Amino acid sequence: MIADVKKSAEQKMQKSLETLKADLGKVRTGRAHAGLLDHVKVDYYGTPTPINQVAGINLIDARTIGVSTYEKKMAAAVEKAIRDSDLGLNPSAQGDLIRVPMPALTEERRRDLTKVVKAEAENARVAVRNVRRDALAHLKELQKSKSISEDEERRAQEDIQKLTDRFVGEIDKQLAAKESELMAV
Repeated sequence: MIADVKKSAEQKMQKSLETLKADLGKVRTGRAHAGLLDHVKVDYYGTPTPINQVAGINLIDARTIGVSTYEKKMAAAVEKAIRDSDLGLNPSAQGDLIRVPMPALTEERRRDLTKVVKAEAENARVAVRNVRRDALAHLKELQKSKSISEDEERRAQEDIQKLTDRFVGEIDKQLAAKESELMAV
């Protein structure tokens, strides 16, 4: 029982770490790539929908992303969603195609992106801590139902805390690597 709780917690923490890695990969470091807009949500008839479900995204050149909507009337909503995102992009519509030029990374823009990266890392830390909280609650339930002893519960809590510390440390490493990548000129 305790082993199941620990294994489940570790798997969930690993998923949080993988999600952070994917999110950090989307933060640009100067070059355009289609995955940059993946987390942008468009108001599609009152429902927040990922941009890649309402438009095709491709690279026009190394510094420009092209977005072509599947429905003509969605172009304005897609353009607004890109502009309102935390990416600091300024799209321009040209008929059916929305061009999203990548501005050169200025020192100020690098600092802004660093803030975005720190927010992503904090979200990952919160997710790991939530997994810890759920695992500890599960252990308490096991102890209350007399499935495990107090000593077993205490040891399991310490193991889960060590697991949490390990994953938070890994999140901090990922954050430091991405910050240094962003700040490199």
